[in-house]
Amino acid sequence: MNALFWLRRGLIWTGWILLALVVLGILAALALETGYLRGPLLKLLAERIDRPIRVDGPLRLQIFSHNPRLTAERVSIGSPSWTAAGNAAEVGKITVVFATPRLGQELIINELAIDEATLHLFRDVTGHANWQLENPDKHGPRALPIIRSLTMMNAHVLLDDAQEHRQFDGTISAHDAKGVDVAQPFRIEGRGQLNGRLVSFEMTGDPLRAADRDTRYAFSFNERSSGSHLAANGFLQRAFDLRAYDATFEASGADLRDMRYLTGTKLIDTGSYHLSGRLVRRGYTSSFTDLLITSGQSDLRGSVSIDSSKGQMDVDGDLNSQSLRLSDLGARAAGRDPDPAAYQMLLSRATPDLAVLRRGKAAVKFRARRVAATRAVFNTFAMKMTNDHGELTISPITAEVMGGKLNAEIKIDTRKDIPAARLEVTITDLQLGQYAAKKTAPPAIEGSLQLRVILMGQGRSVHDFAAHADGTVTARLPSGRVRDSLAELTGIDLRGLGLLLTKNHTEVPVRCGVADFKAHDGTLTAKTMVLDTTPVLIAGEGFIHLETETLDLILRGYPKNMRLLQLRSPILIRGTLKVPSIGIQAHDSKLVLVDPGKAKDADCETLLR
Repeated sequence: MNALFWLRRGLIWTGWILLALVVLGILAALALETGYLRGPLLKLLAERIDRPIRVDGPLRLQIFSHNPRLTAERVSIGSPSWTAAGNAAEVGKITVVFATPRLGQELIINELAIDEATLHLFRDVTGHANWQLENPDKHGPRALPIIRSLTMMNAHVLLDDAQEHRQFDGTISAHDAKGVDVAQPFRIEGRGQLNGRLVSFEMTGDPLRAADRDTRYAFSFNERSSGSHLAANGFLQRAFDLRAYDATFEASGADLRDMRYLTGTKLIDTGSYHLSGRLVRRGYTSSFTDLLITSGQSDLRGSVSIDSSKGQMDVDGDLNSQSLRLSDLGARAAGRDPDPAAYQMLLSRATPDLAVLRRGKAAVKFRARRVAATRAVFNTFAMKMTNDHGELTISPITAEVMGGKLNAEIKIDTRKDIPAARLEVTITDLQLGQYAAKKTAPPAIEGSLQLRVILMGQGRSVHDFAAHADGTVTARLPSGRVRDSLAELTGIDLRGLGLLLTKNHTEVPVRCGVADFKAHDGTLTAKTMVLDTTPVLIAGEGFIHLETETLDLILRGYPKNMRLLQLRSPILIRGTLKVPSIGIQAHDSKLVLVDPGKAKDADCETLLR
């Protein structure tokens, strides 16, 4: 009996408590609707979205409705705690109409209207952005809430994306056909300045009204800037979930570098190009497959995967080419007009984006059936590049060039303000006879050349690196054959000159050839230059200045047999690495009636060690 009494009393008190809670809830709702409890409501919302909120105008909340409504005017929304402080948005008026709340159902917004908005969008190099819903260090990206109708007309958008190298200043409008019975496509349109160039874009998607978490959401996208056009078609795997989507894309324009103004990615100059491929996005990973880029007579195809998690860019690529011409790349191919003197330079002044290299890792393989560089052609070219936060290694590099085998390794430390690099190149069995200046003439010299280059230096470009390089360059020619006219020309006598003019193609053996250069601060100094032929011993000296790429070499010929009317005249090699010139040093010429020809054979065994 006593137990029943206390049970009944407990139920009565429980009932009163529940009734009190309901009354308090109703009173709180009425207070909110009539404008009371404004401070606590804003504090609750700010804590929920982890962003400061300030409302300087009216704030109205209608709870007792089939579709609850929130309206606020002169709203400022700050950046979240994981980014730098500052306003992320200023809105003249925002209206949110919610779907009827139901137990077990996620929040659905029937209508979202944003008027007179200015958005300040920011992302730093580590991937922390003020538009992210949650802290990326603690949570992965999550889906957006379901929105059945969205209107935002002529919002002023200022974007500073340090990670993707994008800066945008323009207007964006988003709208569907609110109030129309038949569902209409959702459209986003924008125009303004993207990375300093005029840009316009538009996206069309399935009607928001019919979008559902369990179905795909199809979209199309078009963007134009600086003569380039990018188009894409695809679908979200689940509506309102930007974490997973598939798309095919196609781009074309006058210069591939202009794609930077559309994508934010720094690319190289080309002539007219065409680009196509497929993109699959899953969380932080973007996979580009079926890539195909063509420009001039060059092509590039393959796949690239980019993982941007943890604030870094991890790249994995596998690329190949049937034909790659270096003349299809660069400012000249694009029709741009830089300093005309740059055309005389062989070594590139292009500078990589060091911030990108320092921010992540990369492993890229590249193969090409044929790579054409000026007069040199590299067949079956292959290389592997790895990068670990600025420690860049390109190794191995292999190719076939003029019948020989090339092996090379490049190491670059970009973690320093001025990158430090080391280059090592070995070419074996290079067939000199395959280098012909004229197709109708036989080669001036034949033989199997061995070449080794070891250079170390600092610089932001290939040219800067060479201009300050230290190291060695060595070449060995164990044997071969040379045109008699060429050999005689270096010790110029009347017979040799006559042979050249009458196109006499008599060949003589080469006993050996050696060239050893010592590099210091960008200047190659000849330590040994010898080409020993049967009739003439040729010796040389001089310099190669890599900063200016100029040649300052002199060759002298010493006959091994007696000659009559010998004209002793050194041969000068001048010009540049790209455009060398050969001439006679006239002021040092001397006509000798009888040259006893006392030159001896070189010690080839010692020289070739």
